[in-house]
Amino acid sequence: MSYKKWIRSGSVALLSAAFLFVTACGGGNSSNNNTSTDTTSTSTATNATNESASTEKDPIKIGVLASMTGALESYGKQTTRGFELGLDYATQGTREVDGRPIQFIVEDTETKSDVAVQKATKLLENDKVDFLVGSSSSADTLAVLPLAEEYKKPIIVEPAVADSITGESWNKYVFRTARNSSQDAVAGAASIAKQGTKIATFAPDSAFGRDGIKAFKATAEKLGATIVDEEYADATATDFTANIQKIIQAKPDYLFVVWAGANSPWKQIHDMKVQDQGIKISTGAPDIAALKTMNDLVGMEGFTVYYYELPQNDVNKWLVEEHKKRFNGEVPDLFTPGGMSAAIAIVEAIKKTNGDTDADKLIAAMEGMTFDTPKGQMKFRPEDHQALQTLYAIKLEKKDGYDYPVPVLVREMSMDETAPPIMNKK
Repeated sequence: MSYKKWIRSGSVALLSAAFLFVTACGGGNSSNNNTSTDTTSTSTATNATNESASTEKDPIKIGVLASMTGALESYGKQTTRGFELGLDYATQGTREVDGRPIQFIVEDTETKSDVAVQKATKLLENDKVDFLVGSSSSADTLAVLPLAEEYKKPIIVEPAVADSITGESWNKYVFRTARNSSQDAVAGAASIAKQGTKIATFAPDSAFGRDGIKAFKATAEKLGATIVDEEYADATATDFTANIQKIIQAKPDYLFVVWAGANSPWKQIHDMKVQDQGIKISTGAPDIAALKTMNDLVGMEGFTVYYYELPQNDVNKWLVEEHKKRFNGEVPDLFTPGGMSAAIAIVEAIKKTNGDTDADKLIAAMEGMTFDTPKGQMKFRPEDHQALQTLYAIKLEKKDGYDYPVPVLVREMSMDETAPPIMNKK
C-alpha cells in the first residue's frame, strides 16, 4: 500500500484515517467488500525510513484473525481496513515503534472455530507473532483464547462480543477493544424497558446470540420489564416463520432483536406484519447494508456502537476523511473504528514498554490504559481487560440523500454508564 503525505493541523494529523445486529457490507455510502489487506498477506510500511529501520531491529509481528469469507465477511473486511488505518494513525505513517517496523498478517477464519484454531496456531508457531487480534465471530474467538494463554501472547479481541470472552473463558492475556454483550444490553434495555413492559427477544442460537439475550434480559428485568418469549434460530437459517409466529402469539409490547450476519430477519419480520400486531421493534442500529433493509423501521429508538456521523472528535474526523481517500469516497462502517481502536491500543502499549514485546510487560502497560479512538477515549478495565467505551442512543430517521434510515443521536452514553459487570471472577 502506498502511503499518503501527512498534513498537520495543530497537534492532530488530519489526513483522513462495531455489531451486534448487522448484515453484510453494501454499496452506497457503505464500504464495499474490497480491502487493502488480503487474506494471509503481510503488510509493512513501504517508505524508505521503514526499510532502513527494518535492518536494525526485529519487526513487531501481529496476527489478525478475521472472517474474510463467509457469513461475517463484511465484519472481517471492515475490521482489517480499520486495523491498517489505525496503525498508520498511531505511528503517523511510519508503521514502526521505537525503531521496530510493524508487520501484520491476516488469516481468514472462514467463521469456523476449527479453522480459527488452525490459523491461530500457524500465526503463533510459524510466524512467531507478538500479538493476536480478532476475531469476527465469538465462537471463533472463544476457541482461540486458550492458545493465547498457552503461547503467552496477548490477544486483542475485536469485534467479537460474547460476555464469556471477558467472563468465564477469560485469561490474563485477553484484552478487548470491542464492547461486550452486556454493554450492548445496558444501552438496548435503557431504550425500551420500564416497569410493566412486555418484551420478546429474537437472536441466533450461538454464543453471540445467547450471551446477548442473557445480558439484555438481566438488565431489562432490573428495570421492571418482563420477557414473555425468547426465540433462537440457527445462525445460518434463512426462514424464521416459526420463530416470528411464536413472537406474535406472545403479544409483547416490544420485540428486541440481536442479530449478526448476512441472513438478517428484517424482511421476514416486515412481511409477516409484526408491527401491524402492535409490536414495536427495537434493536441496535447495524451497518449501512443492513440499514438499507430497515426502511420500515423509521422512527425506531434504539442504540448503536458506531455510525460515522455521530462521534465528534479528531480521531474520527481523521478516520472518515482518510477512509474516503483510500476507498473511493466510501465512509467507515460499523466495525471499521473497532479495528482502528485495536491497532491504536497495540501501538500505545508498545510505546509504554519502549518497544519491548514481552507479554508480562505489555499486560502491565495495558491494564488500566486509556487511549484515544474514533469513539472517544477507551480504557482497559484492570479487572477483566474489557474496554470501557461510549455507546450511542439513537433514533432512525429518514433524510434526503440517503437510501436508508439514518441513526440520529439522541445522546451519548458514557463509558461509566455502559460499564458491564465484571464476570471473570478474577
